[in-house]
Amino acid sequence: MAFEGLTEKLNATFKRLRGKGRLTEADVKEAMREVRLALLEADVSYKVVKEFVSTVTERAVGTDVLDSLTPAQQVIKIVNEEMTNLMGGANARLAMANNGPTVVMMVGLQGAGKTTTTAKLAGLMRKQYTKRPLLAACDVYRPAAIEQLKVVGGQLDLPVFEQGQGDPVKIAENAIRHAKEYGSDMVFLDTAGRLHVDENLMDELKRMKAAVRPNEILLVVDAMTGQDAVNAAAAFDEALGIDGVILTKLDGDARGGAALSIRASTGKPIKFAGTGEKLDMIEPFHPDRMASRILGMGDMLSFIEKAEAAYDEKQAAKLEEKLRKNRFTLQDYYEQLQQLRGMGDLSQLAGMMPGQMGRQLQGAQIDEKQMAHVEAIILSMTPLERENPQILNASRKKRIAAGCGLQVVDVNRLLKQFEMMQQLVKQFSKGRMPNIPGMGGRMHGFGRKKRSR
Repeated sequence: MAFEGLTEKLNATFKRLRGKGRLTEADVKEAMREVRLALLEADVSYKVVKEFVSTVTERAVGTDVLDSLTPAQQVIKIVNEEMTNLMGGANARLAMANNGPTVVMMVGLQGAGKTTTTAKLAGLMRKQYTKRPLLAACDVYRPAAIEQLKVVGGQLDLPVFEQGQGDPVKIAENAIRHAKEYGSDMVFLDTAGRLHVDENLMDELKRMKAAVRPNEILLVVDAMTGQDAVNAAAAFDEALGIDGVILTKLDGDARGGAALSIRASTGKPIKFAGTGEKLDMIEPFHPDRMASRILGMGDMLSFIEKAEAAYDEKQAAKLEEKLRKNRFTLQDYYEQLQQLRGMGDLSQLAGMMPGQMGRQLQGAQIDEKQMAHVEAIILSMTPLERENPQILNASRKKRIAAGCGLQVVDVNRLLKQFEMMQQLVKQFSKGRMPNIPGMGGRMHGFGRKKRSR
């Protein structure tokens, strides 16, 4: 995950500060030197680092901090606040049209993930804000760009407007006309990119901007490219006047400097962040939450939002009633697996957990193969068998194993796990809250560490 190295270095610095008790001005300045080096190693631009450290130092050597009973905590609080300000202070939302469809023009260099991000963002708008988005294929130069947009659009069940290899400006205009006729309230224009910023690219984008007058121009940049991402943002903003940035690949091994430099360097906010390859792995960018993650404080608000998105209230109420009556079935087990999967992999959730809790989860992941085997076994059972697993005799187990392409030993292993789980449920029904696997505990095949590369 991006910022991992930066988080470790900052935590080590703050740990030394806490160990000193009362702080002197020299202690603060020594800590700020270490913060400065950590930020530079994370590929934050030199100018941004210099201004940031200067501001934090000025605030941290004040009497309110040095005379405080918990000066180290005060310094960390100041670093948190200034880092939040550095990234924009608050989440910046999309500007929506008052009349007609909202037009979002997606721009960027090749390789940043612009086409996939266009579909991801449209999917997010539909899921969270009940919008009716239309994807428009305006990249007529890159081989298979139109087909790629159609594929990801199809996977998200989003309509795609395309007119082949024609004039991209005309295609954009026709897409907006189509949206008005067919009731789409947002249009996402997937425009052409280049391997580098050039005059022809900018001329085409300027013509499109003049023709369709978009409500938002969003630049998609790859967090892995560090300062190159900041340079691209500055170039696109100067030529086109962007409204915001989407950072992709924040789940990778990026040092993360782009996220800390873009707002300060261009004045443009980061509005969204791509956090993985799956088409639902995009989220609004919250500077305060990201600062907390970087400083190892976790991000419980994002964790709760993820849990709520995967959470079915009626299903949870039904499950609670079953637990109280000690009637937990294999069907309930299957439904809990589905909700757990909906929250994403554990390594991503780790960044949202504060302190030691997050470090314990770091690098963990759900074993997708093991989960698929469990689901296949349960789905090979009849509804009666799922509700009453005690009726599973040798012939039924053999039929189930054949139906899911596994062995009887795999079926027996699942049933053994389920028996253990039922024992825990029994404790719950007697008033003792157990650590139920799949609902907060460790499950066989889950939470394994990734192999080192």
